[in-house]
Amino acid sequence: MPQPPPPLSSAVFFLLFCLNAIFVAAEAACAFKAQSFSRSSCPPFSSAPPFPFSISPGCGHPSFQLKCSSPHSTISINNLSFSLIRFEPNSSSLTLSPQAHSFTSAKTSTQSNCSSLSIPPHSINLSGSPFRFSDSDCSRLSVVRSCSAPNLPNCSHCPWECKLIKNPVQLLHGCGSTRRPLSEQGCQPDILGYLDQFLTFGLQVVYDEFQDSYFSSCRDCKSNNGICGFNSSDPEKRFLCFQSKSRFSPPWIREDDANRIAILCSVFTVLCLLLVILVVAAIYRSRRLRSLATEEDPTTLFLHRHRSASLLPPVFTYEELESSTNSFDPKGKIGDGGFGSVFLGYLRDGRIVAVKYLHKHHHAAAAGRAFSTKSFCNEILILSSIDHPNLVKLHGYCSDPRGLLLVYDYVPNGTLADHLHGPKSSYRKASLTWQVRLDIALQTALALEYLHFAVHPAIVHRDITSSNIFVEKDMKIKVGDFGLSRLLVFPETSSSSSGYVWTGPQGTPGYLDPDYHRSFRLTEKSDVYSFGVVLLELISGLKAVDQSRDKREMALADLVVSKIQMGQLHQVVDPVLAVEGEGNESIYAVAELAFRCVAADKDDRPDSREVVEELKRVRSRTRGFGGANNSGEMAKG
Repeated sequence: MPQPPPPLSSAVFFLLFCLNAIFVAAEAACAFKAQSFSRSSCPPFSSAPPFPFSISPGCGHPSFQLKCSSPHSTISINNLSFSLIRFEPNSSSLTLSPQAHSFTSAKTSTQSNCSSLSIPPHSINLSGSPFRFSDSDCSRLSVVRSCSAPNLPNCSHCPWECKLIKNPVQLLHGCGSTRRPLSEQGCQPDILGYLDQFLTFGLQVVYDEFQDSYFSSCRDCKSNNGICGFNSSDPEKRFLCFQSKSRFSPPWIREDDANRIAILCSVFTVLCLLLVILVVAAIYRSRRLRSLATEEDPTTLFLHRHRSASLLPPVFTYEELESSTNSFDPKGKIGDGGFGSVFLGYLRDGRIVAVKYLHKHHHAAAAGRAFSTKSFCNEILILSSIDHPNLVKLHGYCSDPRGLLLVYDYVPNGTLADHLHGPKSSYRKASLTWQVRLDIALQTALALEYLHFAVHPAIVHRDITSSNIFVEKDMKIKVGDFGLSRLLVFPETSSSSSGYVWTGPQGTPGYLDPDYHRSFRLTEKSDVYSFGVVLLELISGLKAVDQSRDKREMALADLVVSKIQMGQLHQVVDPVLAVEGEGNESIYAVAELAFRCVAADKDDRPDSREVVEELKRVRSRTRGFGGANNSGEMAKG
């Protein structure tokens, strides 16, 4: 029997009894919900949602009340419903996707006719809530632009859509006025479609628990074995700590209750299990954090649409490559390309690599940026599908708003152009005996044969130049720079036997196939023409284009072809290659092959298989005659 109450007024006892009953009822409700959670489903949580989340009114944090549903639970912010896609407990961030029905009803009939997409009729505003948009989302929208002059709807009827097309960052209230745009990642042909996909993938919002009194109050509450909640009937939603035994409880309520003890034990067990799950989830999510962030990048999404992620090379972080190159120190620059610079890099695992940095010098030219992104993706897709000892290997890449980076083999001995035409070419040419030059020609031809015949669909490199042939210390070579390469994929409407694709001429002056330049028809024979110019460089030691020469002889192909036709090849043979006998004959044999490769009509050129066979035949006859002999003289042809 409970003891009688002390001599206090009945009203006070009744008030205390009711107050205790309210606290106990709220505590029991919160505990029961947590205990019975295993019988329900509330994605993305695999167990009871931890504080600040709750599925019961009056429990947890008032701004984190969940409505459980499948496949995604919902949370309401400023009367707008969001699907909870992901929860990152260690980073205080949520990934939320606005639910279309929550703003469809707010659209007027005129606005409904403006777009069939699930775009809200106004900015998404998180003001007044403990949430804010992440810097990464604001930065991503701040760099989005239309690829060409945007096709705007009727702006008098659809002013909001027009504003979004011109300035997509207005979709998120508060982003545009506080953040400066970063480097652009490329254009979008359909801004509204991109924004619709952006909302579908989810917005990343963050909350700062150190600026919210609920979190500090809850820590104090939990330290006293309490359960965190709030007064749901109070307009200000004041924080409440539900205690197992309230200090206001009258004596007859203070006796132990077996059911309550069982409930509290169950709650304790669930909390322990939840803690274990959260620790495991934190470890798993920390490992997935890099890949998840990368997959949301538009460039990486494009790559994954064209190739399985398992077939793509590894992804590096920007910070990792920045550290490996000493913050892209100009002293470590080992080359400059048409779309970026190349830096020497030292990876953490000890590998020495070449890091190609695109975008850094293209802030002023939108076309240059767009082409660099296309070149970046193209090179990754091409190099991830090929494997040959005479082709550079791609070790990985990084797609970041601060720049696009490619990580290659480091080839330490410069390029063929350096050896033939660089400032130290007179010293380096001593190592370029005729036999070595013949081996370089054959290795390059083998790389082309692999691209044209061993890969399906065939690959046209489109930029075979002495600057893209990298020389190793043992004088072996690797062909690189696949930014302009194209797959020979023919349209279904035309016969694949035609053997070409239509595309705008691109390449390096002096090496560009004139037939391709005239007709816009790209074939493997375009690479053969460029290779023919490289053969002429190996024979003559002259540059492919030299403005100091006569206008008619500015292009090396024009100069050497005219000399061959007049029987004066000896006038343009590199003086270092002064040899007699069969060595001399092999130079003329290679010159004849080069003459065929640079034929104006592509049908008159050999294919790369024929080139390999001819170079093997010449090399087999030249063993022992490849050394440089500066005392000899070239016989006149």
